Amino acid sequence: MKLLLDENLSRRVVPFILDAYPGSSQIALLNMEQADDQAVWQYAKQNSFVIVTRDSDYIDLSALHGQPPKIVWLRTGNQTKAAVIHLLLKSKDAIEKALAREDKACIEIY
Repeated sequence: MKLLLDENLSRRVVPFILDAYPGSSQIALLNMEQADDQAVWQYAKQNSFVIVTRDSDYIDLSALHGQPPKIVWLRTGNQTKAAVIHLLLKSKDAIEKALAREDKACIEIY
C-alpha cells in the first residue's frame, strides 16, 4: 500500500515510512502544491495511492465519487513530524486491514 500525504502533512515524513509503505509520496514532492483537491483525488486514483490527510475534504469527495482512492483521515490535530511517523507506523496493520475491505473507503486514526 502506498500513501499520498496531503499538503498539510510534512514531506519530511516520507523517507521514514517508505519501508512500511513503499512508493509513498507527498503532494509537494510531486510538484502538486497548487493542485486542487479534485486533481489530487484523480492523481491518487490513477496511481493507486491511499490519501492521508487531516482534512475532511477528501471524505466529501469519497462520498461524492466513491472509491478508489481510499482515505486515511488523521483526526489527531496538528502533530509533530515524529508523531505522524509514529502514528502511521503503529497503525499500519489496522490501516491495511480496514482498507482491504471492499465496503470501507476511509479509516479514521485518532
